[in-house]
Amino acid sequence: MKVDRKNICLVIHSLQAGGMERVMSELADYFCRKNGVIVHMVLYGRKPVIFYHIPDNLIIHKPILDFNDRFRRLSTLKRMLFLRKTIKSINPVTVLSFGENWNSFVILSLLGLRYPVFVSDRCRPDKNLGPFYQNLRKLLYPKAAGIIVQTSMAKEIYQKSIKHSSFKVIGNPVREISTDQVVKKENIVLTVGRIIPTKNHSRLIDCFLNLNNSEWNLVIVGGNALNMNLIKNLEDQINEKGANGKIILTGSRADVDLFYRKSRIFVLTSESEGFPNVIGEAMSAGLPVVAFDCIAGPSEIITDGKDGFLIPLHNYKILEDRLYSLMNDPEMRDRIGNEARKSIKRFSPQNICEDFFSYITSPN
Repeated sequence: MKVDRKNICLVIHSLQAGGMERVMSELADYFCRKNGVIVHMVLYGRKPVIFYHIPDNLIIHKPILDFNDRFRRLSTLKRMLFLRKTIKSINPVTVLSFGENWNSFVILSLLGLRYPVFVSDRCRPDKNLGPFYQNLRKLLYPKAAGIIVQTSMAKEIYQKSIKHSSFKVIGNPVREISTDQVVKKENIVLTVGRIIPTKNHSRLIDCFLNLNNSEWNLVIVGGNALNMNLIKNLEDQINEKGANGKIILTGSRADVDLFYRKSRIFVLTSESEGFPNVIGEAMSAGLPVVAFDCIAGPSEIITDGKDGFLIPLHNYKILEDRLYSLMNDPEMRDRIGNEARKSIKRFSPQNICEDFFSYITSPN
């Protein structure tokens, strides 16, 4: 009996190390395990590298010619022609594109073709892309078959500027942090994230030191970003406070799961997110989370008081109070951590990837 096989096409500029690239690689892996599905991935960016694991049966398409910055407009046009020609040769039943600055490029490249194109921005929903990209998005996104956003708040924000009848809210897949390995717990308040101003690491250090608890340490996992050396600023702050040994800056770490396993509390003082994966990962590891209720994401992951705590943005007094309570109440830590581990399962890769697949392959 002949099997009807579907060609599905995933489109992204690159599979370099990054949040949206990781999600795309997880979708590729899940789709490739489905019967009757042939999965193609088109990489079309300046440097279409592959950092993440990809399944053996994923068909990769990359341009042969390098992107020449000396002839940027010509190179961009060649990339558009490559993308259009490749999609036509694949003849997919559906196309999924990631990237706030890239989706308009994809829609523009495929104008006039019959393939349904679904787009998803992976940044914070209130991010200002600049007049050119903002206007391009308003013009081209209505031509997409559907728009996937990470949170309900993102949907509300997008609907104010983009006219479209089909928005779909799908969160990020949250990988399971295995707790099978026996790791000794320590009195650690953990935060994970790039060292950038919007993460407010400096204010977090002050809050932690205000608690004046000699039995606890603050561990900050994350490296410099945006061509800034803010780690040096934090080191100077710690030295001035005489807090060496109390506050540990690890820099970027590949073994971040170890810190999830041995910590007791997780805190995030970020003031803007798209979908904060680190909150989900901490909850998966059974940690109670204290996070600012910022735009966007924390309020759609955490139920305040049940599986974590949501703090009004920039209210460091309440942040300190919640940390104090958790540091001094083991039963509360255990109760909230256990609830967190259970509730975050709704964002399992299986559930999220299936939501993506159902949405982009269902008839309109």
